[in-house]
Amino acid sequence: MSTKRRNYSPQFKAKVALAALQNNEPIAELAARFGIHPTMINNWRRALIDSAPDIFDKGHKSRKQNEAQVDNLFRQIGQLKVENDFLSKKLSL
Repeated sequence: MSTKRRNYSPQFKAKVALAALQNNEPIAELAARFGIHPTMINNWRRALIDSAPDIFDKGHKSRKQNEAQVDNLFRQIGQLKVENDFLSKKLSL
């Protein structure tokens, strides 16, 4: 029998990661208090530390905006390739 994985909200992850950054209590106590594994707390804390510079970098687009733009560009490339192949076949006949 399989168990369903729990999904945590970004707000909860941020709350736990900030509590871990404060170093007021050990990771084991935080894990017991929030009911999650200590490794998850360390991963969320590390992710918060790694993404902290992006919060203050207002000149650049967010990661989601960049990914959306890249997806759109790949879609356009695919469409142009299909059109180019179609036209080259029609011209060769």
